[in-house]
Amino acid sequence: MERKILTFLKRWRKDPEKKPLLIYGNKQVGKTYSVLKFGETEYKNVVYFNADNNEDLKSLFKKEKTIDKIIMRIGVLSGETILKNDTLIVIDNVNDKDIVSGIKLFGKNSNEYNIIIITSLRENLSLFKGEELQYKMMTSLDFEEYLVAIDNAQLIEFIKTAFKNSSPMPFHQVALDYYDEYLSTGGMPEAVELSLRDKNKLMQNSIFDKIIDTYKKEIANQDNLIDITRSKEVLDSVASQLQKSNKKFQYGLIKSGSRSKDYEQAINFLHNNGFIYKSFKVSDIKSPLSSCKDKESFKVYLNDTGLLYKKMHLNQVKFLTNENIKNIIYENSIAISLVNAGYSLYYYQSEGKAEINFVIQTRAGKIVPIELVDKNMAKSKSLALFMNKFKISDAIRITDDNFTIKKGIRHVPIYALFCLVDL
Repeated sequence: MERKILTFLKRWRKDPEKKPLLIYGNKQVGKTYSVLKFGETEYKNVVYFNADNNEDLKSLFKKEKTIDKIIMRIGVLSGETILKNDTLIVIDNVNDKDIVSGIKLFGKNSNEYNIIIITSLRENLSLFKGEELQYKMMTSLDFEEYLVAIDNAQLIEFIKTAFKNSSPMPFHQVALDYYDEYLSTGGMPEAVELSLRDKNKLMQNSIFDKIIDTYKKEIANQDNLIDITRSKEVLDSVASQLQKSNKKFQYGLIKSGSRSKDYEQAINFLHNNGFIYKSFKVSDIKSPLSSCKDKESFKVYLNDTGLLYKKMHLNQVKFLTNENIKNIIYENSIAISLVNAGYSLYYYQSEGKAEINFVIQTRAGKIVPIELVDKNMAKSKSLALFMNKFKISDAIRITDDNFTIKKGIRHVPIYALFCLVDL
Protein backbone atom coordinates (compact mmCIF):
# COMPACT_ATOMS: atom_id res chain seq x y z
CA MET A 1 0.00 0.00 0.00
CA GLU A 2 1.57 3.27 -1.16
CA ARG A 3 1.81 5.89 1.59
CA LYS A 4 2.74 9.57 1.37
CA ILE A 5 5.44 9.11 3.98
CA LEU A 6 7.53 7.14 1.46
CA THR A 7 8.16 10.37 -0.47
CA PHE A 8 9.37 12.02 2.73
CA LEU A 9 11.60 9.04 3.57
CA LYS A 10 13.24 9.11 0.14
CA ARG A 11 14.08 12.80 0.60
CA TRP A 12 15.48 12.03 4.05
CA ARG A 13 17.64 9.25 2.57
CA LYS A 14 19.25 11.67 0.09
CA ASP A 15 19.82 14.48 2.59
CA PRO A 16 23.58 14.73 3.28
CA GLU A 17 22.83 16.48 6.59
CA LYS A 18 20.27 13.96 7.79
CA LYS A 19 20.05 12.95 11.42
CA PRO A 20 18.39 9.90 12.98
CA LEU A 21 14.68 10.08 12.18
CA LEU A 22 11.95 9.64 14.77
CA ILE A 23 8.58 8.56 13.36
CA TYR A 24 5.68 8.81 15.78
CA GLY A 25 1.94 8.16 15.59
CA ASN A 26 -0.76 5.84 16.85
CA LYS A 27 -0.43 2.09 16.66
CA GLN A 28 -1.96 0.42 13.60
CA VAL A 29 -1.42 3.40 11.24
CA GLY A 30 1.32 1.58 9.29
CA LYS A 31 4.53 3.11 10.70
CA THR A 32 6.58 -0.09 10.89
CA TYR A 33 5.27 -1.50 7.61
CA SER A 34 6.05 1.72 5.72
CA VAL A 35 9.56 2.02 7.16
CA LEU A 36 10.43 -1.61 6.41
CA LYS A 37 9.02 -1.34 2.88
CA PHE A 38 11.15 1.78 2.37
CA GLY A 39 14.21 -0.03 3.71
CA GLU A 40 13.72 -3.06 1.48
CA THR A 41 13.51 -0.92 -1.67
CA GLU A 42 16.17 1.69 -0.87
CA TYR A 43 18.94 -0.16 1.03
CA LYS A 44 21.09 -3.23 0.61
CA ASN A 45 19.94 -4.56 3.97
CA VAL A 46 17.70 -3.64 6.91
CA VAL A 47 18.40 -4.31 10.59
CA TYR A 48 15.24 -4.30 12.71
CA PHE A 49 14.85 -4.35 16.50
CA ASN A 50 11.72 -4.24 18.59
CA ALA A 51 12.78 -2.38 21.74
CA ASP A 52 9.74 -3.52 23.72
CA ASN A 53 11.08 -5.74 26.53
CA ASN A 54 14.36 -6.15 24.64
CA GLU A 55 16.86 -6.28 27.47
CA ASP A 56 19.83 -7.05 25.17
CA LEU A 57 19.17 -3.89 23.19
CA LYS A 58 18.72 -1.79 26.32
CA SER A 59 21.94 -3.18 27.77
CA LEU A 60 23.80 -2.36 24.56
CA PHE A 61 22.86 1.32 24.66
CA LYS A 62 23.33 1.58 28.41
CA LYS A 63 26.88 0.23 28.18
CA GLU A 64 28.27 1.62 24.92
CA LYS A 65 28.86 5.37 24.59
CA THR A 66 30.60 5.71 21.21
CA ILE A 67 29.23 5.34 17.69
CA ASP A 68 31.82 2.74 16.64
CA LYS A 69 31.10 0.45 19.61
CA ILE A 70 27.33 0.82 19.23
CA ILE A 71 27.53 -0.12 15.54
CA MET A 72 29.78 -3.08 16.30
CA ARG A 73 27.37 -4.37 18.97
CA ILE A 74 24.34 -3.82 16.72
CA GLY A 75 26.05 -5.91 14.06
CA VAL A 76 26.73 -8.71 16.54
CA LEU A 77 23.20 -8.56 18.00
CA SER A 78 21.53 -8.59 14.57
CA GLY A 79 23.93 -10.96 12.83
CA GLU A 80 24.16 -8.47 9.97
CA THR A 81 26.97 -6.37 8.53
CA ILE A 82 26.21 -2.68 9.07
CA LEU A 83 27.12 -0.81 5.89
CA LYS A 84 27.55 2.94 5.87
CA ASN A 85 24.71 4.53 3.84
CA ASP A 86 23.54 1.09 2.70
CA THR A 87 22.07 -0.39 5.89
CA LEU A 88 18.88 0.98 7.42
CA ILE A 89 18.79 0.48 11.19
CA VAL A 90 15.21 0.45 12.51
CA ILE A 91 14.36 0.42 16.22
CA ASP A 92 10.65 0.06 16.95
CA ASN A 93 8.62 0.82 20.11
CA VAL A 94 11.31 3.01 21.62
CA ASN A 95 10.62 4.43 25.08
CA ASP A 96 13.89 3.75 26.92
CA LYS A 97 16.09 6.74 27.87
CA ASP A 98 19.36 4.84 27.37
CA ILE A 99 18.39 3.86 23.83
CA VAL A 100 17.39 7.45 23.06
CA SER A 101 20.67 8.82 24.45
CA GLY A 102 22.64 6.34 22.33
CA ILE A 103 20.75 7.23 19.16
CA LYS A 104 21.31 10.94 19.81
CA LEU A 105 25.08 10.34 19.50
CA PHE A 106 24.49 9.75 15.79
CA GLY A 107 22.85 13.17 15.51
CA LYS A 108 25.61 14.99 17.35
CA ASN A 109 28.43 13.76 15.15
CA SER A 110 28.87 13.55 11.40
CA ASN A 111 28.50 9.93 10.28
CA GLU A 112 27.06 7.86 7.46
CA TYR A 113 24.70 5.60 9.39
CA ASN A 114 20.98 5.67 8.60
CA ILE A 115 18.73 5.18 11.65
CA ILE A 116 14.96 5.37 12.06
CA ILE A 117 13.31 4.98 15.45
CA ILE A 118 9.57 4.52 15.97
CA THR A 119 7.27 5.26 18.88
CA SER A 120 3.51 5.33 19.30
CA LEU A 121 2.89 7.20 22.55
CA ARG A 122 3.47 10.86 21.76
CA GLU A 123 4.13 11.60 25.41
CA ASN A 124 7.38 9.70 24.86
CA LEU A 125 8.52 12.61 22.70
CA SER A 126 9.71 14.36 25.85
CA LEU A 127 12.49 11.74 25.87
CA PHE A 128 13.59 12.75 22.39
CA LYS A 129 13.78 16.54 22.68
CA GLY A 130 16.87 18.05 21.13
CA GLU A 131 18.49 18.94 17.84
CA GLU A 132 20.08 15.52 17.43
CA LEU A 133 16.97 14.01 15.81
CA GLN A 134 14.57 14.72 12.97
CA TYR A 135 10.85 14.16 13.55
CA LYS A 136 7.94 13.00 11.41
CA MET A 137 4.38 12.27 12.48
CA MET A 138 2.51 9.52 10.65
CA THR A 139 -1.27 9.21 10.60
CA SER A 140 -3.78 6.77 9.16
CA LEU A 141 -4.66 6.98 5.46
CA ASP A 142 -6.32 10.18 4.30
CA PHE A 143 -8.77 10.11 1.40
CA GLU A 144 -6.03 10.86 -1.12
CA GLU A 145 -4.09 7.78 -0.02
CA TYR A 146 -7.33 5.79 0.04
CA LEU A 147 -8.02 6.64 -3.62
CA VAL A 148 -4.54 5.39 -4.52
CA ALA A 149 -5.13 2.21 -2.52
CA ILE A 150 -8.41 1.44 -4.33
CA ASP A 151 -6.81 2.22 -7.72
CA ASN A 152 -8.71 5.44 -8.38
CA ALA A 153 -5.82 7.89 -8.16
CA GLN A 154 -7.00 9.64 -11.33
CA LEU A 155 -9.65 11.42 -9.24
CA ILE A 156 -7.03 13.17 -7.12
CA GLU A 157 -5.92 15.68 -9.76
CA PHE A 158 -9.54 16.47 -10.64
CA ILE A 159 -10.24 17.20 -6.97
CA LYS A 160 -7.09 19.30 -6.51
CA THR A 161 -7.80 21.33 -9.65
CA ALA A 162 -11.40 21.95 -8.63
CA PHE A 163 -10.27 22.98 -5.15
CA LYS A 164 -7.67 25.39 -6.54
CA ASN A 165 -10.14 27.01 -8.95
CA SER A 166 -13.36 26.60 -6.90
CA SER A 167 -14.85 25.10 -10.03
CA PRO A 168 -17.23 22.12 -10.30
CA MET A 169 -15.58 18.70 -10.20
CA PRO A 170 -16.82 16.59 -13.14
CA PHE A 171 -16.90 13.33 -11.18
CA HIS A 172 -18.44 14.76 -8.05
CA GLN A 173 -20.90 11.96 -7.26
CA VAL A 174 -18.28 9.29 -7.92
CA ALA A 175 -15.89 10.95 -5.46
CA LEU A 176 -18.67 11.42 -2.90
CA ASP A 177 -19.61 7.74 -3.09
CA TYR A 178 -15.99 6.72 -2.61
CA TYR A 179 -15.69 9.09 0.34
CA ASP A 180 -18.73 7.61 2.06
CA GLU A 181 -17.14 4.18 1.66
CA TYR A 182 -13.88 5.55 3.06
CA LEU A 183 -15.66 6.92 6.13
CA SER A 184 -17.08 3.50 6.99
CA THR A 185 -13.68 1.85 6.51
CA GLY A 186 -11.60 4.56 8.14
CA GLY A 187 -7.92 5.05 7.45
CA MET A 188 -6.37 2.15 9.35
CA PRO A 189 -4.39 0.16 6.74
CA GLU A 190 -5.58 -3.26 7.90
CA ALA A 191 -9.23 -2.21 7.60
CA VAL A 192 -8.61 -0.68 4.16
CA GLU A 193 -6.81 -3.78 2.92
CA LEU A 194 -9.66 -5.98 4.12
CA SER A 195 -12.22 -3.77 2.37
CA LEU A 196 -10.35 -4.29 -0.90
CA ARG A 197 -10.48 -8.06 -0.49
CA ASP A 198 -13.77 -8.60 1.29
CA LYS A 199 -16.77 -6.33 1.89
CA ASN A 200 -17.83 -8.39 4.92
CA LYS A 201 -18.56 -5.79 7.60
CA LEU A 202 -18.44 -8.39 10.37
CA MET A 203 -14.80 -9.07 9.55
CA GLN A 204 -14.11 -5.32 9.45
CA ASN A 205 -15.72 -4.97 12.86
CA SER A 206 -13.35 -7.61 14.22
CA ILE A 207 -10.43 -5.49 13.03
CA PHE A 208 -11.86 -2.41 14.74
CA ASP A 209 -12.33 -4.43 17.92
CA LYS A 210 -8.68 -5.48 17.72
CA ILE A 211 -7.52 -1.88 17.21
CA ILE A 212 -9.58 -0.65 20.16
CA ASP A 213 -8.18 -3.50 22.25
CA THR A 214 -4.66 -2.48 21.19
CA TYR A 215 -5.39 1.09 22.30
CA LYS A 216 -6.62 -0.12 25.67
CA LYS A 217 -3.51 -2.25 26.16
CA GLU A 218 -1.37 0.79 25.44
CA ILE A 219 -3.45 2.86 27.85
CA ALA A 220 -2.77 0.16 30.45
CA ASN A 221 0.93 1.11 30.38
CA GLN A 222 0.16 4.18 32.48
CA ASP A 223 1.51 4.16 36.01
CA ASN A 224 -1.76 5.13 37.71
CA LEU A 225 -4.38 2.35 37.80
CA ILE A 226 -7.19 4.88 38.34
CA ASP A 227 -6.16 6.81 35.21
CA ILE A 228 -6.08 3.57 33.22
CA THR A 229 -9.72 2.88 34.06
CA ARG A 230 -10.79 6.46 33.48
CA SER A 231 -8.96 6.69 30.15
CA LYS A 232 -10.83 3.63 28.91
CA GLU A 233 -14.13 5.11 30.12
CA VAL A 234 -13.46 8.36 28.26
CA LEU A 235 -12.53 6.48 25.08
CA ASP A 236 -15.75 4.47 25.28
CA SER A 237 -17.83 7.64 25.78
CA VAL A 238 -16.73 9.55 22.67
CA ALA A 239 -19.50 8.21 20.40
CA SER A 240 -22.16 9.14 22.97
CA GLN A 241 -20.65 12.61 23.42
CA LEU A 242 -20.86 13.27 19.67
CA GLN A 243 -24.46 12.11 19.38
CA LYS A 244 -25.72 14.84 21.73
CA SER A 245 -27.27 17.97 20.21
CA ASN A 246 -24.75 19.96 22.26
CA LYS A 247 -21.44 18.25 21.56
CA LYS A 248 -19.55 19.95 24.39
CA PHE A 249 -17.87 17.25 26.46
CA GLN A 250 -19.95 16.36 29.51
CA TYR A 251 -18.34 14.42 32.35
CA GLY A 252 -21.70 13.22 33.64
CA LEU A 253 -22.17 11.25 30.43
CA ILE A 254 -19.22 9.04 31.40
CA LYS A 255 -20.62 8.22 34.79
CA SER A 256 -23.22 9.85 36.99
CA GLY A 257 -21.61 12.36 39.36
CA SER A 258 -18.32 12.53 37.42
CA ARG A 259 -16.35 15.77 37.69
CA SER A 260 -13.66 17.41 35.58
CA LYS A 261 -10.95 16.89 38.21
CA ASP A 262 -11.65 13.14 38.14
CA TYR A 263 -11.05 12.80 34.40
CA GLU A 264 -8.79 15.69 33.43
CA GLN A 265 -5.58 13.67 33.51
CA ALA A 266 -7.14 10.76 31.58
CA ILE A 267 -8.51 13.07 28.87
CA ASN A 268 -5.18 14.85 28.52
CA PHE A 269 -3.38 11.51 28.19
CA LEU A 270 -5.74 10.41 25.39
CA HIS A 271 -5.47 13.77 23.63
CA ASN A 272 -1.70 14.12 23.99
CA ASN A 273 -1.21 10.65 22.51
CA GLY A 274 -3.66 11.06 19.62
CA PHE A 275 -6.36 8.61 20.70
CA ILE A 276 -8.84 11.49 20.75
CA TYR A 277 -8.70 15.08 19.49
CA LYS A 278 -9.87 18.01 21.62
CA SER A 279 -11.43 21.07 20.05
CA PHE A 280 -11.56 24.06 22.40
CA LYS A 281 -14.29 26.69 22.43
CA VAL A 282 -13.36 30.27 21.55
CA SER A 283 -15.74 33.16 22.12
CA ASP A 284 -13.40 35.81 20.79
CA ILE A 285 -11.14 35.84 17.75
CA LYS A 286 -7.63 37.22 17.78
CA SER A 287 -4.16 36.00 16.98
CA PRO A 288 -2.95 33.63 18.24
CA LEU A 289 -6.17 31.63 18.53
CA SER A 290 -4.66 29.68 21.42
CA SER A 291 -4.95 32.81 23.56
CA CYS A 292 -8.76 32.75 23.14
CA LYS A 293 -9.49 29.16 24.09
CA ASP A 294 -11.71 28.19 26.99
CA LYS A 295 -9.86 25.27 28.59
CA GLU A 296 -13.01 24.11 30.37
CA SER A 297 -15.22 23.92 27.26
CA PHE A 298 -14.23 21.46 24.56
CA LYS A 299 -15.46 18.74 22.22
CA VAL A 300 -13.74 15.41 21.64
CA TYR A 301 -13.40 13.46 18.42
CA LEU A 302 -12.18 9.93 17.74
CA ASN A 303 -9.00 9.57 15.67
CA ASP A 304 -10.57 7.34 12.99
CA THR A 305 -14.03 7.37 11.39
CA GLY A 306 -14.04 3.60 10.97
CA LEU A 307 -13.66 3.21 14.74
CA LEU A 308 -16.42 5.78 15.31
CA TYR A 309 -18.63 3.98 12.78
CA LYS A 310 -18.14 0.81 14.81
CA LYS A 311 -18.72 2.56 18.15
CA MET A 312 -22.00 4.01 16.84
CA HIS A 313 -23.11 0.56 15.57
CA LEU A 314 -23.74 1.94 12.09
CA ASN A 315 -24.41 0.29 8.78
CA GLN A 316 -24.29 1.92 5.35
CA VAL A 317 -28.09 2.27 5.07
CA LYS A 318 -28.38 4.02 8.44
CA PHE A 319 -25.47 6.30 7.59
CA LEU A 320 -26.80 7.31 4.18
CA THR A 321 -30.41 7.86 5.23
CA ASN A 322 -29.95 9.70 8.53
CA GLU A 323 -28.65 13.25 8.10
CA ASN A 324 -27.90 13.68 11.81
CA ILE A 325 -25.69 10.60 11.85
CA LYS A 326 -24.01 11.61 8.59
CA ASN A 327 -23.21 15.03 10.05
CA ILE A 328 -21.61 13.43 13.13
CA ILE A 329 -19.33 11.29 10.97
CA TYR A 330 -18.61 14.21 8.62
CA GLU A 331 -17.73 16.52 11.52
CA ASN A 332 -15.39 13.92 13.01
CA SER A 333 -13.74 13.45 9.61
CA ILE A 334 -13.15 17.22 9.34
CA ALA A 335 -11.46 17.16 12.76
CA ILE A 336 -9.19 14.29 11.69
CA SER A 337 -8.26 16.02 8.42
CA LEU A 338 -7.43 19.31 10.15
CA VAL A 339 -5.25 17.58 12.75
CA ASN A 340 -3.50 15.58 10.02
CA ALA A 341 -2.85 18.86 8.19
CA GLY A 342 -1.18 20.24 11.30
CA TYR A 343 -3.91 22.56 12.60
CA SER A 344 -5.03 22.95 16.21
CA LEU A 345 -8.78 22.55 16.69
CA TYR A 346 -11.10 25.29 17.89
CA TYR A 347 -14.81 25.95 17.53
CA TYR A 348 -16.63 29.23 17.98
CA GLN A 349 -19.70 29.77 20.12
CA SER A 350 -21.17 33.17 20.89
CA GLU A 351 -23.23 34.11 23.93
CA GLY A 352 -26.27 33.77 21.70
CA LYS A 353 -25.23 30.17 20.94
CA ALA A 354 -24.34 30.86 17.30
CA GLU A 355 -21.73 28.21 16.48
CA ILE A 356 -19.04 27.61 13.88
CA ASN A 357 -17.87 23.99 13.77
CA PHE A 358 -14.17 24.78 13.35
CA VAL A 359 -11.91 27.82 13.37
CA ILE A 360 -8.30 27.39 12.32
CA GLN A 361 -5.26 29.60 12.05
CA THR A 362 -3.13 28.96 8.98
CA ARG A 363 0.64 28.91 8.90
CA ALA A 364 0.53 32.46 7.52
CA GLY A 365 -1.53 33.53 10.55
CA LYS A 366 -4.85 33.91 8.73
CA ILE A 367 -7.93 32.88 10.71
CA VAL A 368 -10.41 30.79 8.70
CA PRO A 369 -13.83 29.62 9.92
CA ILE A 370 -15.02 26.23 8.61
CA GLU A 371 -18.71 25.40 8.78
CA LEU A 372 -20.29 22.03 8.05
CA VAL A 373 -23.53 22.50 6.13
CA ASP A 374 -26.43 20.95 8.05
CA LYS A 375 -29.32 20.13 5.73
CA ASN A 376 -31.64 19.60 8.69
CA MET A 377 -31.42 23.25 9.62
CA ALA A 378 -32.74 26.33 7.91
CA LYS A 379 -30.03 28.47 6.37
CA SER A 380 -27.68 29.30 9.20
CA LYS A 381 -26.63 32.90 9.70
CA SER A 382 -23.86 31.97 12.12
CA LEU A 383 -21.07 32.14 9.55
CA ALA A 384 -22.16 35.52 8.14
CA LEU A 385 -22.51 36.97 11.64
CA PHE A 386 -19.07 35.62 12.57
CA MET A 387 -17.42 37.08 9.48
CA ASN A 388 -19.02 40.49 10.01
CA LYS A 389 -18.24 40.62 13.72
CA PHE A 390 -14.56 39.70 13.39
CA LYS A 391 -13.91 41.19 9.93
CA ILE A 392 -13.04 37.81 8.43
CA SER A 393 -12.70 37.76 4.64
CA ASP A 394 -12.18 34.05 3.92
CA ALA A 395 -14.44 31.20 5.03
CA ILE A 396 -15.21 27.64 3.99
CA ARG A 397 -18.42 25.65 4.03
CA ILE A 398 -18.00 21.88 3.90
CA THR A 399 -20.82 20.22 2.02
CA ASP A 400 -21.79 17.16 0.01
CA ASP A 401 -22.53 19.46 -2.95
CA ASN A 402 -19.99 20.36 -5.62
CA PHE A 403 -17.36 23.10 -5.51
CA THR A 404 -18.64 26.64 -5.84
CA ILE A 405 -18.40 30.12 -4.37
CA LYS A 406 -21.57 31.69 -2.94
CA LYS A 407 -21.62 35.21 -1.50
CA GLY A 408 -17.85 35.17 -1.23
CA ILE A 409 -17.76 31.87 0.72
CA ARG A 410 -16.01 28.82 -0.70
CA HIS A 411 -18.13 25.67 -0.71
CA VAL A 412 -15.87 22.63 -0.59
CA PRO A 413 -17.08 19.02 -0.92
CA ILE A 414 -16.38 16.79 2.05
CA TYR A 415 -14.15 14.54 -0.06
CA ALA A 416 -11.70 17.44 -0.67
CA LEU A 417 -10.69 17.79 2.98
CA PHE A 418 -7.16 16.60 2.23
CA CYS A 419 -6.69 19.79 0.18
CA LEU A 420 -7.02 21.97 3.29
CA VAL A 421 -3.34 21.40 4.05
CA ASP A 422 -2.69 24.02 1.35
CA LEU A 423 -4.74 26.83 2.94
